Amino acid sequence: MLFQRLRDLREDRDLLQIDVAKVLGISQTVYSRYERGYQTIPIPHLLCLADFYGTSTDYILGRTNIKEPYKKR
Repeated sequence: MLFQRLRDLREDRDLLQIDVAKVLGISQTVYSRYERGYQTIPIPHLLCLADFYGTSTDYILGRTNIKEPYKKR
């Protein structure tokens, strides 16, 4: 689920893998490995992507189907 969500979020914004890799400060190759499930995504990168896409880590990880981030109390 994680891998498909990463790709869907990126493609919904018409971004290339290199665009997202630049946001994370990594190479396109490493980001491609995240999307294909060949490499575990580090927590700091997961948090950065959730902020970048305006969603929750739970959505990216497939724990919920609600894209909107949690409301802060």
